[in-house]
Amino acid sequence: MTNTDTADAESTALQVAALAEAGSQLVRITVNNEHAAAAVPEIALRLRDLGVSVPLIGDFHYNGHLLLANYPVCARELSKYRINPGNVGSKRRDENFRIIARIAADNGKPVRIGVNWGSLDQDLLTQMMDANAAEPDPLPAKHVYVEAMLESALRSAELAQSSGMPRDGIILSAKVSGVPDLVEVYRRLAARCDYPLHLGLTEAGMGSKGVISSTAALSILLVEGIGDTIRVSLTPKPKGDRMEEVRVAQQILQSLELQQFNPQVTACPGCGRTTSTFFQHMAEDIQTYLREQMPSWRSRYPGVTDLKVAVMGCVVNGPGESKHANIGISLPGTFEDPKAPVYVDGKLLVTLKGDSIVPEFLQILDDYVERRYSTLAVPIEPVHA
Repeated sequence: MTNTDTADAESTALQVAALAEAGSQLVRITVNNEHAAAAVPEIALRLRDLGVSVPLIGDFHYNGHLLLANYPVCARELSKYRINPGNVGSKRRDENFRIIARIAADNGKPVRIGVNWGSLDQDLLTQMMDANAAEPDPLPAKHVYVEAMLESALRSAELAQSSGMPRDGIILSAKVSGVPDLVEVYRRLAARCDYPLHLGLTEAGMGSKGVISSTAALSILLVEGIGDTIRVSLTPKPKGDRMEEVRVAQQILQSLELQQFNPQVTACPGCGRTTSTFFQHMAEDIQTYLREQMPSWRSRYPGVTDLKVAVMGCVVNGPGESKHANIGISLPGTFEDPKAPVYVDGKLLVTLKGDSIVPEFLQILDDYVERRYSTLAVPIEPVHA
């Protein structure tokens, strides 16, 4: 999701394009006021001019029914709407929700009904809490809270369908900020419906906390076959890289072998046998190089996302890991001979020495990609040295 002011069409379009280039397959923008709604057609035009075709999702709260009704071009240009049933008004909640659903149906747009425990329908929650309190043996409050989230999502889906939305145009999400709670919510939601589910740990936080929490929660659910789309919600540092969310989400899917986005680099953590940091720098250089090459490689070399590269720091696991990768290098550890064997498809190709190991290895990597993934690929023969 972008964090620009949507009314600033230029900045928003550029961030959408950057997120798409990083690999985001859907990009959501907030549409929170008339200026933002009016800017959506310009954002879509700028993206077309940039050659960016990523679906654009409008995020609506409180006034979505008014904005979509008053700005029909905005409604048409968006590929999908996100509605939070807890934030569509109070006295006229169902009526406002129906307006959005009808506009979505009229424009042939899918809708994600996104329940969030930070903005849950308070009337529904109060009713369910009161009913639970009247029971002879009341359930814990958290259980009722989760049940209220599920009820809100499922009731809203029924309301959307009764307003003209086709069933296959509805996606549900029910986001919380605690890992065990998220797993419980989605397990229960998946057991009670067959709508596509969007996963995300909301307000995951900054840095390693956000990355680890999101990975823990989403991995459990994805391994169980729950979830159709995901979002990693990280709080960036001031002026931080918004693309980090995309890279983390990709790595979760790639680590679980659900989808491939970029070549994988296997690198050892280092130990007393690798007192030199040379292999660490090389691993970082190779990872950066691969990321920089992927925009052009992805179109030129079909299948290159399956590439596995190993950068190892000593003789203990180095040759073995290198042989398991498509292409790998085993650098000399402390007190080992100053040479670095390079393995290609399990066979020794060449042994590198001296100060030019990194550029030589990158050249071998380039040659390998060209030979292996080009439509005119030819076998690579080992050359021992």
